[in-house]
Amino acid sequence: MKSFFLTFLFCAFFADSALAQSTSLNQAKYMATLKVIVNHKMHDRDLQDDLEKLRNVEKFSRDLQKMVEKLDNNRPNSAKNQKIMRILENTGKEIYNELK
Repeated sequence: MKSFFLTFLFCAFFADSALAQSTSLNQAKYMATLKVIVNHKMHDRDLQDDLEKLRNVEKFSRDLQKMVEKLDNNRPNSAKNQKIMRILENTGKEIYNELK
């Protein structure tokens, strides 16, 4: 009985580890999908002129920089970082599933 219990614990530990790895890989997959699609759409003819105009607006650049500074990759567990990651992951997942 003790052997069965130890085997069960061992399997449960590795199942959780595999699940965590799978979740992490899915998160990376969705983030990578989002990045590639955004990069691709940045070259969309309809956006080109507007993007170029935005690049020349200093206020927009400053505001964008301030937004990015609110995110800290060294503190990924902060509430703001977690919320942004959920948004990005869900968006990436939705795009991945739409194009799959």
